[in-house]
Parts: sequence; C-alpha cells; structure tokens
Amino acid sequence: MNHDFDVISAARNWRTDAVDTATPDQIISSVYSSDVLTLEQLKARLSKPTFKSLQATLERGATLDPTIADTVALAMKTWAMEKGATHYTHWFHPLTGATAEKHDSFVSPNGDGSAIAAFSGKELIQAEPDASSFPSGGLRATFEARGYTAWDASSPAFIMRHANGATLCIPTAFASWTGEALDTKTPLLRSVEALNKAVTPALKLFGASEGTRVSSTLGAEQEYFLIAEEYYYRRPDLVMTGRTLFGAQPPRGQELEDHYFGAIPDRVLSFMTDAEQQLYALGIPVKTRHNEVAPGQFEIAPIFEDSNIAADHQQLTMQVLRNTARKYGLVALLHEKPFAGVNGSGKHCNWSMSTNAGENLLEPGDTPHENLQFLFFTSAVIKAVDEHQDLLRISVASASNDHRLGANEAPPAIISIFLGSELSDIFDRLESGQGGRGAEAGLLGLGTSVLPPLPRHAGDRNRTSPFAFTGNKFEFRAAGSSQSISFPITVLNTIVADAVSALAEELKAKLDAGTELDTAVAEIVKGTYSAHKRIVFNGDGYSDEWHQEAEHGRKLLNLRTTLDAVHHLTDAKNGALFEKFKVLSDRELAARQEIMYDIYFKTVNIEGETTEYMARTMILPAAVKYLSELHAAGSSKAVRGVAAEVEAAADELFDAVQALSAQNTATGGDEVHEKAHHMRDQVLPAMTAVRQAADKLEKVVAEQHWPLPTYRQMLFVK
Repeated sequence: MNHDFDVISAARNWRTDAVDTATPDQIISSVYSSDVLTLEQLKARLSKPTFKSLQATLERGATLDPTIADTVALAMKTWAMEKGATHYTHWFHPLTGATAEKHDSFVSPNGDGSAIAAFSGKELIQAEPDASSFPSGGLRATFEARGYTAWDASSPAFIMRHANGATLCIPTAFASWTGEALDTKTPLLRSVEALNKAVTPALKLFGASEGTRVSSTLGAEQEYFLIAEEYYYRRPDLVMTGRTLFGAQPPRGQELEDHYFGAIPDRVLSFMTDAEQQLYALGIPVKTRHNEVAPGQFEIAPIFEDSNIAADHQQLTMQVLRNTARKYGLVALLHEKPFAGVNGSGKHCNWSMSTNAGENLLEPGDTPHENLQFLFFTSAVIKAVDEHQDLLRISVASASNDHRLGANEAPPAIISIFLGSELSDIFDRLESGQGGRGAEAGLLGLGTSVLPPLPRHAGDRNRTSPFAFTGNKFEFRAAGSSQSISFPITVLNTIVADAVSALAEELKAKLDAGTELDTAVAEIVKGTYSAHKRIVFNGDGYSDEWHQEAEHGRKLLNLRTTLDAVHHLTDAKNGALFEKFKVLSDRELAARQEIMYDIYFKTVNIEGETTEYMARTMILPAAVKYLSELHAAGSSKAVRGVAAEVEAAADELFDAVQALSAQNTATGGDEVHEKAHHMRDQVLPAMTAVRQAADKLEKVVAEQHWPLPTYRQMLFVK
C-alpha cells in the first residue's frame, strides 16, 4: 500500500469551504474580538455605577465589589446566549501546564416542568472543581477534595465554538480550600501586583504622576510542527509522548536552509488563515506567520498585551492550532523536540513593562545614553537576571525542553543577557566615567539606486542568547513550545520587582541626601552594571569557549538538565524572594517543586515504556519478517546482527524501567526525587541505546516492511 500517495491525495482534497469567506476588511472591523465580552460590550449592558465599580478594579487595582456580581452575570449570560452559547465554564490553568474546564448549562428547571435560562452572580464568582484530581504537590490529598475557582475580572470572558454550539468561558483562578494557589494564574496575578508596587514608587522619583500604574507586557511567539494526520496515528510514540522515539535521519534535513521564510504550502496557509480568523474573534492579536527553520516547522506570533491576558491567549492559541489542524488532515505538534536531528520548537517570550498611559519603560528613545529612566530600569533587569539565573532556568525546565536547550537551535542552559553593541557601549562608558555614546545607528546603502537606503540599527541581534534586548523589550528565548508561559512571566515580574525595589531605595536615599537626579542615577547605573556585568554576553552562546568562560571564568550557573535546576527552586533565597512579594508561600513553592519532579518522572517513564513496547511489538517483528525473506535468498547476516542489537538494548531498557519498581519494593521507598533521577540516569540512556540500534535497523530493512512512517514521510510529504 502506497501511504505517501494516500496522504498526498488527502492533502489535495482538503475542504476549501472550511475557510471563512470574509474579506480582510470585514475580519478587522467585525470579526476581531467578536467572541470576547469586551469593556465596550459591558459598558453598554451595565448601569453606570456598576461599570465604574468594575472599571476601578480593572484599571486601578481596586478590590472587586462582590455586590455587582449578579448584574454582571446577567449581562454576561445575555451576551453569551446571543452568541449561541448554551453552557458556561470556569476556565482555569491547573498545574498540569494545560487548561481545564467543567461545563454547566444555563438551563434551570421550573417546578411546573418548564425551564428558564439562569446564571447568578454566585455562579460567576465561584465554582468548586475537585482539587484532589489535579497536581497539588501535597497541598491536597485524595480525601481533601475541595477547591475553588474564582472569577478573574481582569481577563475578559469569551466564547469557544464547536461544531454543534458554543460555550461561555470565564477565566478564573484555582485555589485550594485552605487558600493556596493550585494554578499558574494566581501567582502570575500576584507578581503583576508586586511589579506595580515596586515600579510605581520608582517612577515617582523620576517625576511621574500619582495615578501611574505599571504592569508587564508580553508577546509570545509560538513554534510548532505540522504532519499528516495519518502518519501521526501510525506512530504510537507521537500519540503517547508527543515526540518520535525512533527515526533514522533522512538524506536531507534542514541543511539546505531553504524552508525558513520559504513559500508557505497552500494547505498549510489555508490552515493558518482559518486559525488566525478564530484567534481574531477571540481578540488575540496574532501578527506574524512564517515557515520556521526545520522542514514541517512553522511559527505564529502576536503583538504585545498585558501579561495576564497574554498568558490566557497563549493557551488558547495552542488549543486553536491543535483543533484547526485536524480540519485539514494535519496534526500540530507542540513538543519541544518532536524530531531528532532538526530544530526543535520554542516559545520566545518578549517581555517589557508599561504604564497605564502606554509608556514602555524599556523604550530607549533616540538618545538612550541620556534617557535616565530607561538606563535605570534596564540596570534593574540586568541585576535581576544575574541574581536569579537559577529561577529563570527553572521556569523553563521540563523533560521535553531538555532535548532542546543547549542544541544549536536553542539558547544554552546558561542564562546570559545580550545587550547589543550600542547599549553595551553606553553601559561601558558609564562604568568608566566617560559617558556619552559611541557608534550610532545610520543608513545602510545597498549599492544600487533602485533600492532605498535602509535605517540601520546600532546593534545586531543574537539568536544564541537566552535573554536578549531587542530594541524596546527583552526576549526570553528559553521557554519551551508546549509549556504555559505563566511561570516564566511570574519569575520575570518578581525578580525585576525585587531589583527595582532595591535600586529605587538606593536612589531615594541619594536624592534625600541632596544629590541631583542625573548624578544619582548615573552612580546607581554605574555601580549596578559593574556588579552584574558578568551576566552580559554578546557573543556566540553555542561555542565551547563560552561554556568554559561562563562556568569557570564568570561563575555563571550551567544547569544542563531539569533535575540540575529544579532542586534549586526551594533554596532559601528563592523562598525569601517569593515570600517577600507575596507571590508564592513556602508551601506553594515546595508543591511546585514536587510537581516538577513528578511530571519529569512520569514523562520519561511513559517514554521508556513506549520505547520498549514499540521495539518489541513493531520493530523487531518487522525485522523478523524481513529476515525470513532474506534467509530464503541466502543473505540475512547484516540484518540479523542489527536486530539482535535492538533486542539486547530493549532487554536492558526493560531492566532499567523495572529496576525502579524492584528498588521501591526492597526499600519501601517511593521518593519522587529518586524516581526522577533514576529516569534521567538509567532509563534515558537505555532508551537512547534502543533508538540507536533501531535507527540502524531502519536503514537496512526494506521500506515496505518498516512499520512506522519515516522522517522522510513526516517532514516532507505535505
């Protein structure tokens, strides 16, 4: 059976009527945010006092008034039913890294056998999912099931559509009966408030108004792969783990560099257009789409938003990509490394700080060397990243991201900051006392009058840096493509709040002592940069020389794997930091550490068992069948030898997986930390051995006998 032909035929017959026929102007004017309960919609449906009360919470951080809940709930229900919704759900972010929802109908029976549509303020504000059925890291036991979801008024409600209807989704936080955060949203909201409380007083020292409010902003680029749906379902490893556990390298991968920014295939472009229209309706400001470096890899990127809303939108983006791909006979793979030997997928988090007046605090302006406020806050970021390298690394740690970090398509596990030549020169001059500005931006001539001269940036870009300044923001490039961005943002907000607080206190002391503002800021920037410039590196982050210099010369942390990083989460300095800003309590922090260990162990355990299963039930039987044909022809020696390697490696993998159970039985122990380390140190190497032998076998077994879709098929058959 020619599966390549079947997949190509399916690609040519995808449904063209799946794409909305709206014009671009109609998409912009009527589709955008059409499934979002915006402030304008609420204002039109609420009384002036109710709307002003809600607005005070959203814009000034005032405490939410629960007495307005019934009025808001009625407006929300009416709007949702006009949109076709029959159910509502509290939509939340448990510590699984995904989202969760339980749907309830608006239907409320009457005593006479009829029914009405009802939705109360109590139902809006609070619901009770089972807290023991989600990861809690020990905060909740099976017999302690009560948990609460609480309405997050700062993130707008929205409609999620399906083939037979629609559901009103209400963004909520998730907490235990004892009040501890069981989600990623609650600490994120706390960190936003911590950042505001730290930065607002600092801004006042620069002459900002009393009413200024500060929040972090974020735009998260999403990389992903697309493969034919048929190939996906014929690969148990992709279905069970999200990545290929086997696969010999094809003669061609990404070495020709012809896929990046290349022409987007027609079926893929139609999928992208469909997904974008759904995202526009959800108010998600996606801006960019393109082919990524690896064959079969793509990217979608939004523009800046409030970081809490950006985190919600990022989860929705992943959901829409997955759901929409199926309409086109495709599967969207969000794993960090679904294919060995080609680039993996990340999620670059473009982070900055902004006032409620729209002022970007990391905007350097035309004269960055004279922009005291910009230099002050940039110094704070440098200080924060240097002092909390461990937390930034931990925030992106996972078994799946371990396959990507440190490879040539991703930043190294060593955290450093790229400032670029112009900004580095400015800070170096300030440190030396020279001041001023060196090389400035200019025009780039292209050698022909047909082409216009281009404005040239004063500094280059650096794709090897995990934390790079990119003009008016910092790009945290180490986040994994499948993860929630909430924890990385929470960490960024908190560590910068800490640094800004310290520098603002120092600045205030200097001003109180009579020092002029420009002199005081220059002294602080100089001292901060001098103390923390070891974290600044503008060179090649992939080079062996940098790894040596960073680890031994600069004494930077090199936390190569998740388990190298995670045990630092509960270090005393980190507990004190999160407690100081009321972002995470010691119990909440310890719970997250336990969950990270547990998820790591379970992820690798699933991969190990899947590897053994596929080797024994799919790969070895295919080899035996092929051997029988070769034996009849009198030439089976080479294949038999490689098949024996696979069998021996599978036996060793089985022993490695089973050794953990035997050890627990003998010692009576069930320590998740020990399990996780056993998986890293014993099971992963055994899996690698099985794969190496199986990939050798793939290259000598006839294609018609090989039971799995190959890399050639999955990456190149569209």
